[in-house]
Amino acid sequence: MEAALAAARMGLSTVLFTLSLDAIANMPCNPSIGGTAKGHLVYEIDALGGEMGRAADAVTLQSRTLNTGKGAAVRSKRVQADRLAYRNYMKNRVENTEGLDVVQEEIVDIITEDTENGKKISAVVTRLGDIWHVKAAVICAGTYLCGKIFVGSNTRQSGPDGQLPADMLTASLEREGIEMRRFKTGTPQRVDKRSIDLSKLELQEGESEPLPFAWDTDREAYASLESEPCHIVYTSPETHSIIRENIHKSAMYGGMIHGVGPRYCPSIEDKIVRFADKERHQLFVEPTGIGTNEMYIQGFSTSMPADVQYEMLRSLPGFENAKIMRYAYAIEYDCADPTQLLPTLEFKNIEGLYGAGQFNGTSGYEEAAAQGLVAGANAALKLLGKNPLILTRSSSYIGTLIDDLVTKGTNEPYRMMTSRSEFRLLLRQDNADFRLTPLGRECGLVGDKQWEHFVARKARVDAEIKRLGETTMPPSDEVNEMLVKAESTPISTGAKLAELLRRPQIDLAMLRKIDKNAPEMNRADLESVETAVKYEGYIKKQLEEAERQKKLEDMRLPADVDYKSISGLRIEAAEKLNKIRPASVGQASRISGVNPADVTVLIIRFKGQKG
Repeated sequence: MEAALAAARMGLSTVLFTLSLDAIANMPCNPSIGGTAKGHLVYEIDALGGEMGRAADAVTLQSRTLNTGKGAAVRSKRVQADRLAYRNYMKNRVENTEGLDVVQEEIVDIITEDTENGKKISAVVTRLGDIWHVKAAVICAGTYLCGKIFVGSNTRQSGPDGQLPADMLTASLEREGIEMRRFKTGTPQRVDKRSIDLSKLELQEGESEPLPFAWDTDREAYASLESEPCHIVYTSPETHSIIRENIHKSAMYGGMIHGVGPRYCPSIEDKIVRFADKERHQLFVEPTGIGTNEMYIQGFSTSMPADVQYEMLRSLPGFENAKIMRYAYAIEYDCADPTQLLPTLEFKNIEGLYGAGQFNGTSGYEEAAAQGLVAGANAALKLLGKNPLILTRSSSYIGTLIDDLVTKGTNEPYRMMTSRSEFRLLLRQDNADFRLTPLGRECGLVGDKQWEHFVARKARVDAEIKRLGETTMPPSDEVNEMLVKAESTPISTGAKLAELLRRPQIDLAMLRKIDKNAPEMNRADLESVETAVKYEGYIKKQLEEAERQKKLEDMRLPADVDYKSISGLRIEAAEKLNKIRPASVGQASRISGVNPADVTVLIIRFKGQKG
């Protein structure tokens, strides 16, 4: 979705090929958007002019902010979404975007032509034999490439959700020299809500007055949305016993699955084996939409046979009479080694061919959308003769995600987490637009209305930060009463409002009660102001570190150098550098197998080479 919309919005004649028009923006796994670090990605997609945030806001069933007990850097928004409504929203968007055609057809081959520098894509071929001449193409194959479904010993060629697989494209990609690998993921059962005794489950309400993802969502209307309840249940000793007794029937443990699965989203049988000491595992029971009885059991993914799935399910409290509407399954699929990609997500050996999403070895809707946006934008920028959109690690989680993929690669489905970033305090949800909207504007993704909204918001926030830093609060009974009540030291002389706010016991809401000149501001602006002031010292340190890293990023490396010819580099480092072909010393420093001594050799050898 994001790749096609980005290219079309930037003025390129674009066609989106899909195996099924009815599966556009389908959520074959959990119908939710956001979560830890994933929420950050959605805010960043919105800041760059993408669509996912708007779609999620439009179909929110419940909204929650995760990690509220922790610092601002790791707080993440997550919404439970109406699956069918999300699909319809996105289908409507692509069908009504100027310059974007949507065609239900399978792409089975790509055609390339030789150039002075190698190969470039010139056409794609459909299963019906039609040849579409193109100047660029983005592969967003999800889990469809040679997809294979596993339910116990029962297997079949299939895409997710019983859709047709794409069985022919892999061979053509390998013929063109693209290295492919096999990954695996899975999904739990969908259960009829009427067959669950919800009174035995723990109720999980959404937050009140939530903030939306998107800049143009009506905040008042969103804050007042009627939240659908979710529930929590825990596995029982009986559940664990059933799984252990039948572990040999699992496709995963029965030796039928050869693809590598996601470490951070394991199947329930994998959890029982790997965490044998845990007495129970938490599961989330969530609605899939309005107008359906399907309930999704997050954390209960399995590849067990159908009869064992029923035994497992009915061992859960409240699920004694549960009825399965869709069985759980595991799915294997082909994907590409992402180290074959440039930071623009273009293949190094085929000009004009890009990859995005699970095709690049990631997991999750948000990671896919982020890559799609960048790949689509870069395909358009290349054809328009403009500079590419390359996001740095210090600018965004999207930049971190892409850098991890193209520099380090991944040997399992990659999932974004806040711990993957060394610049977490800079990359908060509340400042995604400050970091990225100017870049989105520069490359043509951000329209006039979004830009005007951004400029006005930034002016409000900057003005309030400045006012807090310049305004002195004199001591008074009211001020000291507030401070004492908050268990903070009273003041005897005047103190800047910003100094008071930096006290750990004081928040901006408390301060504004005694600040008679505080201007009216919305919650989103207040969050940005408070975080910027409260964490100013820490933010400054991370900015200094980002600047040091930038100096290494600015030190460019030639594309045609043979690293084995450079004296002083270890053999392992030279081999890794020749494979990855890093664009800068900074990128080289993050390659596994390249140590600080090797980086020093590169700095000495290529000092003075700028991008």
